[in-house]
Amino acid sequence: MSVPSTPPSRQRWLIPVLVVVLSITVAGGLLARELYRRPDSPRAADGEAMAPSATTSGGQADKSGAVQVAVAPDAENHPQDDAVRTVLQAYFTALNHKDYDAWTETVSDARRSKTPEVDWHRNFQSTKDVNIMLYRIEPGAQGTLRALVAFTSTQSVNEAPLDFPFPCINWRLVLPMKYEHGSYRIDTVDGTATEHDKC
Repeated sequence: MSVPSTPPSRQRWLIPVLVVVLSITVAGGLLARELYRRPDSPRAADGEAMAPSATTSGGQADKSGAVQVAVAPDAENHPQDDAVRTVLQAYFTALNHKDYDAWTETVSDARRSKTPEVDWHRNFQSTKDVNIMLYRIEPGAQGTLRALVAFTSTQSVNEAPLDFPFPCINWRLVLPMKYEHGSYRIDTVDGTATEHDKC
């Protein structure tokens, strides 16, 4: 018993269709690779890859409470990296120093108006923030920025969130940043863009 062969008319157009489908698939893959490609590693003058900078691990606070914000390569390549990093360093340093006036220089008018000085001091009496890491900066609505930040906070249990009463918390959150008074400032935070776990 012989197996019937495919008619010649079908065989003639099957190969061109397969070539077109494969071409589209390859082109789509190359396009996706270009769109989602990570930036190349920094190169030294002689073309050799350089070691990652020290800013790729979590930033520390020194004994005075001044904060260094570490930056992931993705955020480091954003054009507003320096502006965002400067605000974050001033913000966390103000928290660690318990300096409300310095803190108000890093936040939007809306955020400052929601946090009177008496409440701010009561809520952050024992708080100390370390290991600050800026992972990503993205554009937000109406010229704002969104900074993906992680840090560790230690505080007395009575200053911890009511629904998460721990003395040490690892935070990951999106900080909205608004351009006001000549610089980016941290705006009010949406609680839905916040994750945390205990240390």
